[in-house]
Amino acid sequence: MKPLIYFSLMLILLASCNGATQKQAKKESAPIAKKTFETPVFSADSAYNFVAAQLAFGPRVPGSAAHAACATWFAEKMAAFADTVIVQGFKARVYNKNIFDGKNIISVFNPEAKKRILLAAHWDSRPYADHDPDPANHRTPIDGANDGASGVGVLMEIARLLHQSPLEKTLGVDIIFFDLEDYGPHNDERSYGDEDYWALGSQHWSRNFHKPGYRAQFGILLDMVGAPGAVFPREYYSQQYAPWVLDKVWKTASNLGYGNVFVNKPGLPITDDHIPVNRNAGIPMINIIHIDQNSSNGTFYEYWHTMNDNLSQIDPKTLRMVGEVVAKVVFEEQ
Repeated sequence: MKPLIYFSLMLILLASCNGATQKQAKKESAPIAKKTFETPVFSADSAYNFVAAQLAFGPRVPGSAAHAACATWFAEKMAAFADTVIVQGFKARVYNKNIFDGKNIISVFNPEAKKRILLAAHWDSRPYADHDPDPANHRTPIDGANDGASGVGVLMEIARLLHQSPLEKTLGVDIIFFDLEDYGPHNDERSYGDEDYWALGSQHWSRNFHKPGYRAQFGILLDMVGAPGAVFPREYYSQQYAPWVLDKVWKTASNLGYGNVFVNKPGLPITDDHIPVNRNAGIPMINIIHIDQNSSNGTFYEYWHTMNDNLSQIDPKTLRMVGEVVAKVVFEEQ
């Protein structure tokens, strides 16, 4: 009987070991759960207040007291949110040969992270209401509530969120407020080569990075993102240079229920700050911009470059939709 008992014990032991081995294999092959990151709540009221605060200085035209005061406020306010704020000074010659001192305001989050996202808007306002229905206003500076301040307001709120809910250390964000974007030729003085006279701040930065060897995975530019009933088609140059970034952002918008605002149809080619970033810096950057071919100007929203581009044209709902989309793209990139 002893050999039989011994043989039975061996079978039991082998079965037990085999079961343990199978359990261990299953445990080792189990998929690793993907870490999820919750996007903090974007405050439309906060973004709106940031827009209003810019307009309180008056038109932010380069060379004016309002421009200088607003630049100082930006640097101080963004320093409360970011790890580092850099004021990149530069000189630029505008279309009429005048030279201005420009300031790109650069806010850096997680400066040591190699993987980076670039967010941008222009903060200067147009020196001419050259599309105003009243010719008497054609040489008058505008408030630039939607054309400039709206994008900055959204990005200031995102900066607040980044301070409130810091990203993983592996992901960094750079928020740039470009200067001298809107000092292009007056509508009565357009000529060949006009494109080079716009987006002077981004032209300078794209050739003179705030950090040597700077790279970003992708960039998002915001321009005219606050008007009621805004619609954002897939801007032409964005589609040419960074179609995958457009896909990422537009898919996020659709998932949030904003597919009727971030419409999946081709948009016009727009000369803006994303052009130098793509061409000179080689960073794939898209432009979220309100395009309306049914407006009286045939391209942009109705009050573009008019005296009516004021705070009354800013809708917190539009700011919220754009802010939620951009914030979700950023926080999910972790």
